[in-house]
Amino acid sequence: MQESLYNAKAELKRADHLINVSLKYTRTVDVIKHIIQRLLASIDFSTDALLKYAKEKKKLAEVPTLPRIKLEQARAVYKDNPLMMQYLDLFVFLKKVDKAKFKRSQEFRRHVTMTASVENQDVEINIDIITDYFEKIKEFTIAVEKLVLEIPPQ
Repeated sequence: MQESLYNAKAELKRADHLINVSLKYTRTVDVIKHIIQRLLASIDFSTDALLKYAKEKKKLAEVPTLPRIKLEQARAVYKDNPLMMQYLDLFVFLKKVDKAKFKRSQEFRRHVTMTASVENQDVEINIDIITDYFEKIKEFTIAVEKLVLEIPPQ
């Protein structure tokens, strides 16, 4: 459980570096794509920590290894927690964006944009949007850490 949280935070550090250094200077869609992959990895590790915590609390018999089953188990165990459900939905959305075909526009400029075709709709992701996703996933990781380490809310 601790290792999963550590890995989630490490992925967030890498994503932070990609946003604040790499994307700032290169401004390419490839960097945005890498950021999405880092964010997905962070959510995946956080979900692992949630499932290990659920197993420890006897809410789950076994922690699955397959990604889809992990997601289903996390949804089942934390269905009463709207915050967790919101982040799991974001995970599914980013997974679709990562696998979707995409177009590049305004590369090497401030408004570099990746336009992904998700479920017959175009989704635009630029520097501001990817930074917003990063902040949300950072909040998710902190929420998971508080839940798993049983830190009382302040």
